[in-house]
Amino acid sequence: MIRIPTAVLEGKKIPRIIFSIRPSSASVDQEILSLMKKAYDLGAWCFDLPSSIHLQSFRELKHLTDDESLIALCHLEVEEGTSFLGKPLHRFESKVVSTIKKNLFLPDSVRNLPPVPFSSEVFTQREIDRINLDPLRFDRALSASHPTDSPFLLIGERYGDWLLALGRIDLLKKMVSRVREKGFIPIFSGQWATFSLPKAKPLDVAAYAIPINKKGCLFDLTQACDLIKRFDRPVISLNPLADGKLSRNPEEAFSFLFDELKIYSAIAEIASEKEARSISGALEKFPSLISRQRT
Repeated sequence: MIRIPTAVLEGKKIPRIIFSIRPSSASVDQEILSLMKKAYDLGAWCFDLPSSIHLQSFRELKHLTDDESLIALCHLEVEEGTSFLGKPLHRFESKVVSTIKKNLFLPDSVRNLPPVPFSSEVFTQREIDRINLDPLRFDRALSASHPTDSPFLLIGERYGDWLLALGRIDLLKKMVSRVREKGFIPIFSGQWATFSLPKAKPLDVAAYAIPINKKGCLFDLTQACDLIKRFDRPVISLNPLADGKLSRNPEEAFSFLFDELKIYSAIAEIASEKEARSISGALEKFPSLISRQRT
């Protein structure tokens, strides 16, 4: 069994590496559970749960092992609780994206906005102001998770970035407040590293999760590195191995994140027991991680 280094966020332990299971077969639920078991046997005690199937597999693992120390990192996408004219905001996705593309300044590093029809409408400022929180839908989505299983909750995803781009951080603040009221420790999750970190800093969250790795992806790497080095709040790396491009040399990938950027933790996808062993083994080469306790 490999000892996975830990840190502390708001009094709760969190591992420096959190495994996220990436299934590759049709038997998704069985594959997720099988890989979770193998990672657990290696010493993993916290799993990223990006879907309801992952959550179901985690609960089955907890039942099979009877291990109450197992925890998870559930996700809550903010479109679950945002509405426009009484309808879920995601029904107006092309209009949201068109507004961001046509009316708002964003850095060149933002590269993952989906295409929209040429004739797509845009929101007026008055309409943007009328986007609001739907507490019933938001609480219903939130009820799928429980702080006993998932003391930390990733909140945001792509609509988190989009609300920031629309100037509606007030909605995110309300959601974060409701998440805390339910007993969770919120972590903001965004996709646009160089845009999201400064914009989301006023949020009452424990950490900020963004895609960052040595290859670069949805951001200007130099700009992102400079920003993270100056950022005085805990940062968690999403996609630390660049969709597998860095999986052959995880030590180099983690040296960049943990030694150079001082990343707090990383959520790494695995598709096999071999990948889990490789990642866990690489962590043992960074003894400085074991004592890191910034809150």
